[in-house]
Amino acid sequence: MRCGLVTYNIAAKWDVDTLLAKCKQLKMEGVELRTTHAHGVEPSLTAEQRGEVKSKFAASGVTLWGLGSVCEYHSPDPAVVQQNIQTTRDFIDLAVDVGAKGVKVRPNGLQAGSPPEKTLVQIGEALAQIGPYAQKKGVEIWVEVHGRETSHPPYMEKIFKVANHPSINACWNCNPTDLKDGSIREYFALLRPWIRSVHIHDLYEAEYPYRDLFALLAAMDYKGFLLGELPDSADPDRVVSYFRGLFDAYVALAKCG
Repeated sequence: MRCGLVTYNIAAKWDVDTLLAKCKQLKMEGVELRTTHAHGVEPSLTAEQRGEVKSKFAASGVTLWGLGSVCEYHSPDPAVVQQNIQTTRDFIDLAVDVGAKGVKVRPNGLQAGSPPEKTLVQIGEALAQIGPYAQKKGVEIWVEVHGRETSHPPYMEKIFKVANHPSINACWNCNPTDLKDGSIREYFALLRPWIRSVHIHDLYEAEYPYRDLFALLAAMDYKGFLLGELPDSADPDRVVSYFRGLFDAYVALAKCG
């Protein structure tokens, strides 16, 4: 398991050079670059600019794990869904050019007045259109367990079963909705076949069973990144340093069983 950072929100104001310097200083091994932030890694970049980003990451030793898009596919307007599918393809192309392993997308709600099944199938079918393009490009799609209604893990399972493509997988997001009867074990097992990336939050939070999460990831021999999605701070270096220390402690506990 490797420790990284989501640039939303604590690193939102860091350009690429600052981000890489901070990651090396603070022992963050990789990053997910969230769209709209100061690093400016967007589909609008030219070929030359994309090459510069790739070269900077390669020289730094920091892994560009993923691109954090906000693409979503639940709209009742088919034109909006198709636009989001195309934007996802644009992010896939960007990922290839800058050397990112994957692109994060998300569900973000259900259609008002419609049965949940209808929206879940629509999201899964949209992802099914994206899967072959991602596979051809060698890029993974990580669907974040996200949204006030759609973060319910059985709903996410339905989306993945409809998408039914090896390039379409999950970004576990450490939501309160992961818990059933006070445990994440049942819902983690439900989504385990698709978990390829993980977002974690403030590791001191007692409400979320992070020790169990690390143990479950260790049991599945997870070798990807756990990415800190942390709130902004007036002292980000100190916050990230504490985050890294807690991360290492949880990894050590997971190894102890």
